[in-house]
Amino acid sequence: MKWNSALNDYQLFLKIEKGLAKNSIDSYSLDVKKLISFLEENEIKVSPITITLENIQEFIYHVSKDLNARSQARLISGLRNFFDYLIFEDYRKDNPTELLESPKIGRKLPDTLAIEEIDKIINTIDLCTPHGERNRTILETLYSCGLRVSELIDLQISDLFFDEGFIRVIGKGNKQRFVPINTHTQKYINLYLQHNRRLIKAQKGFEDTVFLNRRGKKLTRVMIFTIIKDLTIEAGIDKKISPHTFRHSFATHLLERGADLRAIQQMLGHESITTTEIYMHVDKSFLKQVMQNFHPRK
Repeated sequence: MKWNSALNDYQLFLKIEKGLAKNSIDSYSLDVKKLISFLEENEIKVSPITITLENIQEFIYHVSKDLNARSQARLISGLRNFFDYLIFEDYRKDNPTELLESPKIGRKLPDTLAIEEIDKIINTIDLCTPHGERNRTILETLYSCGLRVSELIDLQISDLFFDEGFIRVIGKGNKQRFVPINTHTQKYINLYLQHNRRLIKAQKGFEDTVFLNRRGKKLTRVMIFTIIKDLTIEAGIDKKISPHTFRHSFATHLLERGADLRAIQQMLGHESITTTEIYMHVDKSFLKQVMQNFHPRK
């Protein structure tokens, strides 16, 4: 089995069997491509079937000079998934990365914004510009519904169930979930659809897309990042902000106000509660309040 053939098969597996998005597939593929490049550059003639732990250790040692601990751990995890796939397809009996030790890394806490900072960023938007109303609606939707940026740009008009108070979201792995949406955000979406979006001629295939660019196509991830970065600078907020910051803030603010962790997990679309539990480390002040409110010996 040749490396390129194995990689192509792996990419198809991630797309068809796992239902991963293109960005996730590209990320997993990059880990394997780095290994292939190392083997070729050093003329190490091993195949995906014959490569050993020693070969991979040599590769990890080589790249570790340019990677921090978190990036090294991510690389090892990506390679482990690739060799797990080869085992799944009966190409190999063992995973050569199994005995690799990942660097110990601290759990990275998500960046969050205070409510006042979110209001300040949104209030910075110039509603007189052609896309001002759209950009305000984008930020309101990110924060009010806790969406991933990919979920936001893929949101369809047919996904809006305002009478029931929900929107339908297609998340990671093409999994569908329904997220509550408040009347405040519903109002902004309706205003945008009635006053701004209807003036844009949607291109074929994007007639149902909620957020359009000036050419009538859906916005890109990069465009959302750029909008938020520019508004953050204009608002004078000295923090590293991304679309995910609004998602983190959504979860953190709910938890601080006593929301159930399982409910937050469902709204965020986390497969595991462990992923959601990271928000418990952001602000522990609410734990004291929970104890005082619910423990019988308060």
